[in-house]
Amino acid sequence: MNALYCRLYQRTLQLASYFLPWRKPTLLEGTNSLNKLPEAISRKGISKVLIVTDQGIYSLGLMDSFLQGLDKAGVRYSIYDKTVPNPTLDNIEEALKIYREDQCEGIVAFGGGSPMDCAKGVGARVANPHKSISQMKGVLKVRRKLPPLFAIPTTAGTGSEATLAAVISDPRNREKYPVNDTALIPHYAVLDPLLTVGLPKHITSTTGLDALTHAVEAYIGRSNTQETKELSRKAVRLIFDNLYIAYSQGENVKARENMLKASYYAGVAFTRAYVGYIHALAHALGGFYGVPHGLANAVILPYVLEYYGEAVHERLAELADVLEMGSPGDSHEKKATLFIEAIKELSKKMNIPRKIDGILAEDIPLLVEHAWKEATPLYPVPKLLSRNDLNNILNLIGSAQKEEV
Repeated sequence: MNALYCRLYQRTLQLASYFLPWRKPTLLEGTNSLNKLPEAISRKGISKVLIVTDQGIYSLGLMDSFLQGLDKAGVRYSIYDKTVPNPTLDNIEEALKIYREDQCEGIVAFGGGSPMDCAKGVGARVANPHKSISQMKGVLKVRRKLPPLFAIPTTAGTGSEATLAAVISDPRNREKYPVNDTALIPHYAVLDPLLTVGLPKHITSTTGLDALTHAVEAYIGRSNTQETKELSRKAVRLIFDNLYIAYSQGENVKARENMLKASYYAGVAFTRAYVGYIHALAHALGGFYGVPHGLANAVILPYVLEYYGEAVHERLAELADVLEMGSPGDSHEKKATLFIEAIKELSKKMNIPRKIDGILAEDIPLLVEHAWKEATPLYPVPKLLSRNDLNNILNLIGSAQKEEV
């Protein structure tokens, strides 16, 4: 697929996007904002909801006060708690069966990116009962109104509460792919920092770097708007100011609140401006080996930024300026290097590995193909990479030496 075709495709999609029915979720934010949601659901005339979550969330009792609030508001509910990391087609079909049999009228996603992606998949299937998820993968293939969708993130990273994307795994084909449609943007999002207090350190770190990846890929891509650039800059500033605090002081409510806002800003930015090869490679590794998405992005991010070279120096220098790095006379290249080094240093402080173990040489051609097909021609990346480039990056990720921590 030649470069001219890719850029023409991306430009056409960018122009068409101005006519799409974009929306942002109604936000409930701040400490104890979750308590406001049951009444909001009731006011919409919804008598029963399906809550999509996972067993960890359910067993920790994070939903208890919410369920009590639903009872008080007279809203009945059914719970699907079998969502797995990298949610599968089977997860969606199992939850869909409950939605239909129990005659639900709305969907609540409660958890990290996986329950939210699963919930979006259920909504897409409700809207299109005769279409499979695989028939809706890609861009703008849902095209029907979803049931009311309420997103309650318990991690600060995916931004899924703000995005048009659901990423689904098909274990039978060792594949992971996005479904992208403005219909999938949740109608309500709850940013309650108390739900993220006490998150395990490794989840705080990897989801936070996932949010950073969203902000950076949106910012360096070619489909930015003034709003997405501003939101990316805000997200980058908040993440560098708050992620390590949230990681090292898990009970710090203000840092948790700021990270939720950063994740939301980055989600709004990339849902309009797209992501790039970092995500494409992360999805391929998630589909093949079950690598958690945030971890994959965290490891891959600096490698791809360095591989882009001069194509991203100016944009990364602008992000370095946001963080007040370097001196006024520094070149774009110098500032870009400082920014990438800051990412590496932040990752090192949070014990993020420098490589992803277990990448098999015989799998690399298929990993490359999955990543290349996801990114090409869709993602408006700063520099088009070939299959050979992606092969080189995967070899770097798999062979890098671990740094001493």
